[in-house]
Amino acid sequence: MDTRTALLAAAAALLVASAVGAVAAPDALTDPRETNEPPGDIDIAGATVAPGEVRGETAELRLGTDLRHRGSTVENVTVRHRAIGAESGLLVDETTVDAGDVDFDGERTVNGTVTVDREGGYRIETVVFVDGQHRERQTTRVAGVAALTPDYADTRVGFTDGDVWPTVAVSVVEADNETATLSASVSVTNRGDEPSEDVDLRLYLRQAESNVIAADATETVGTVRPGRTDTVTATVEVPDGYNYYVDAALFDDDVLVDETQGVANLNPRETISANETVRDVAFSVEDFQRGEDGAAGGDAGDGASAPDRDASDDATPGFGPLVALVALVVAALTARRRR
Repeated sequence: MDTRTALLAAAAALLVASAVGAVAAPDALTDPRETNEPPGDIDIAGATVAPGEVRGETAELRLGTDLRHRGSTVENVTVRHRAIGAESGLLVDETTVDAGDVDFDGERTVNGTVTVDREGGYRIETVVFVDGQHRERQTTRVAGVAALTPDYADTRVGFTDGDVWPTVAVSVVEADNETATLSASVSVTNRGDEPSEDVDLRLYLRQAESNVIAADATETVGTVRPGRTDTVTATVEVPDGYNYYVDAALFDDDVLVDETQGVANLNPRETISANETVRDVAFSVEDFQRGEDGAAGGDAGDGASAPDRDASDDATPGFGPLVALVALVVAALTARRRR
């Protein structure tokens, strides 16, 4: 074998060995650019706070933390949230979210929640840890938690608030010398985006000067379409000749959700307006005694009749005629003795 043939055979053997090595160990050949990848870096790109479940005393705050990642994989990432009272500086609640190994490109949101009291304001401190080491921090301030509506009272149906159209309108259906039958029409509006569910309308007719409840009624407010206003009417019977406050309230599953007030002026000599009291109006308790059927009025009890509110007392104040005569006789005897 000449030298040329030997060199060609050695080159062929080298090529075969290289091919076999590449197949057996594919990781042996790597792209030199991959070895130059920058180390992993993670930070907070933004944070959001939204109300979650709202209860009577506490409220849940939903926290969204936007993590921004660059470079190689960052292992063992955790996000810690702390809710601290704005005035007291005391820790109210704390939670930690495990984000695991972060290898995505760009940004991703990690969600968490804390529970706080429905009063005051709070400082939400969010800290990002990598392998237990502090890496990034951000603070968000929250105020007005007390204004959040509890879930059990969350309804979009309320009394209509108009400048001309009355929320509570009262008219007289029938009247006699003792009682008056009134029709109270109440306007309600659905301010939500969906049809409302049934709620209860409760009415109290309260005598203006005494706060005695003369009558009450309950009606069901049915489904109200979004943005629409409906009128609910209730009929009650009260003693005539008095002025009344008409207290109206909406209840959703026995939870008070809205209230308003109107008036009914049945005394032609005195009038009242909402949130105003007029004094010195004759008042007879007997007119407001409830009978067996629950209606106001009726006998005062044991044959006693209600006093006449318009009658005046004609008796002369001071001593009676007999006492006056005795006084004259004594005066005469005294004068005679002096003589």
